[in-house]
Amino acid sequence: MATLLQPEKVLYLVRGEKKIRVPLSQLYFCRYCSELRSLECVSHEVDSHFCPSCLENMPSAEAKLKKNRCANCFDCPCCMHTLSTRATNIPAPLPDDPTKTTMKKAYYLACGFCRWTSRDVGMADKSVASGGWQEPENPHTQRINKLIEYYQQLAQREKLERDRKKLARRRPFMPQAFSVNIHTTEKYGLGTRLQRQRSGAPIIALYGLSLKEGEDQKEITIESAQALDEVEPLPEDYYTRPVNLPEVTTLRQRLLQPDFQPAGASQLHPRHKHLLMKRSLRCRKCEHNLSKPEFNPTSIKFKIQLVAVSYIPEVRIMSIPNLRHLKESQVLLTLTNPVENITHVSLYTCEEGDPDDINSTAKVLVPSKELVLAGKDAAAEYDELAEPQGFQDDPDVVAFRKSNKIGFFIKVIPQREEGDVTVAFKLRHDFRNLAAPIRPTEEGEATSEAIWLTHHVELSLGPLAT
Repeated sequence: MATLLQPEKVLYLVRGEKKIRVPLSQLYFCRYCSELRSLECVSHEVDSHFCPSCLENMPSAEAKLKKNRCANCFDCPCCMHTLSTRATNIPAPLPDDPTKTTMKKAYYLACGFCRWTSRDVGMADKSVASGGWQEPENPHTQRINKLIEYYQQLAQREKLERDRKKLARRRPFMPQAFSVNIHTTEKYGLGTRLQRQRSGAPIIALYGLSLKEGEDQKEITIESAQALDEVEPLPEDYYTRPVNLPEVTTLRQRLLQPDFQPAGASQLHPRHKHLLMKRSLRCRKCEHNLSKPEFNPTSIKFKIQLVAVSYIPEVRIMSIPNLRHLKESQVLLTLTNPVENITHVSLYTCEEGDPDDINSTAKVLVPSKELVLAGKDAAAEYDELAEPQGFQDDPDVVAFRKSNKIGFFIKVIPQREEGDVTVAFKLRHDFRNLAAPIRPTEEGEATSEAIWLTHHVELSLGPLAT
């Protein structure tokens, strides 16, 4: 089906900050704005970081200190699969009598996919199963740390200068009577101390100056790298000696370790596994959550998950005939109702000059009658013996009806002699917003008012028949 195997065949238009055409399975629906939302028009908020191997979770501050890496889990430097700890017995001399040996437990790292082990690069075995693995030291660590401190100080100075000019422009006669709230994104890894100042803080603290008079700030200076006049020459047999591919690292293996970039397989070392994160999605227009996962990394459930396929009728392509230039063909589509109440759907062709209709290469004739979709019933969805409901369907429009899904026909007339055939139409349906305030009726039953939503749908029907 188009959604599961070829999701790019059916696209819905999202009118956010910019127009994006995305499959319905990749969209969210804001029940408060009653609009579709894509990943480009929502705010992404990090809830927690966790390791995908050991499922240890940690707050963002701790993950930042650990450079977003897990301390206990490692990736294979060859194939990037997770390494496992293996136990073996090795002979060890007795402390009382060195001439005698006994078997002692030893642990090493091994990859179950490519059979790489930590012994291949000369890493010593450990007497305990977790922690304490030998790691290579980067010779440029001090230089990198000094550069980070320098650019943090430079970013702090730029922020203070911008805030000083902003404060002087607002209140040039009495700047100390007002506090400044900084809302700029951080640069070069500065923390929340500079991102959001405390309300009512003195101006001298805003400038980062000390309260003691005459005390100077620690100035960090860096020396520029010096160019080398001569470089080390290559070995004489560099271009003539045969290349042993198992001993040479690939480009991907080198780029996965940018601080060392090992050229030989004997220089590969395990890398700490990257942390993943659970994030929340928030609508930028109304600030309501569209997706909110559980905090526990072992849980796959969501507190809030407003995916569009749970609220918007879904169009799929069921069968496509042989399409020919300027000849009318009948395409069978399916329409599924994801909500529990009856939904009324109307289809309209795009008007001439419609700014949304920019990809169409064929004319489309859609049913003029309103399509009525039964509500979703989880119990009868897979029941083949369920009794059909009493809907008066036109056989020329509706091919079949099953539970909350119907199959209907549209007619397509390709207008181009070559290339893929793309058609577009408008889908209008009613929707009852359960998140909106419910008004009681005279009989005392609570009902929600139905609103009408319109979506622009594009279908990619493939190339013309030869």
